[in-house]
Amino acid sequence: MRELTFSVFGRLVAIVGSPGSWTPYSLGSEGKRIPAGFIVPNFLAEDELCQYLADLFHESATPTNGDVYQVK
Repeated sequence: MRELTFSVFGRLVAIVGSPGSWTPYSLGSEGKRIPAGFIVPNFLAEDELCQYLADLFHESATPTNGDVYQVK
C-alpha cells in the first residue's frame, strides 16, 4: 500500500492506498494521523491527487499558503 503526503495550503494530508482504494488522513504536528473527513474518489489516478486536493480546498488558500504540493 502506497502513502503519499501533500501540503494542502499549509495543512499536511496523507493519502494511503492505490487507485480504486484511497483513504485520506490529516497529519498532526506530532505525527499522529486521524481520518481527514473528506472522500477521495476511487477513480482518481495517483497523478491526479494533487490537483484534486487543490480543487477541493481552494477556499483555504491564503497569500502565505497558496500552494498544494506533494511532500513525499
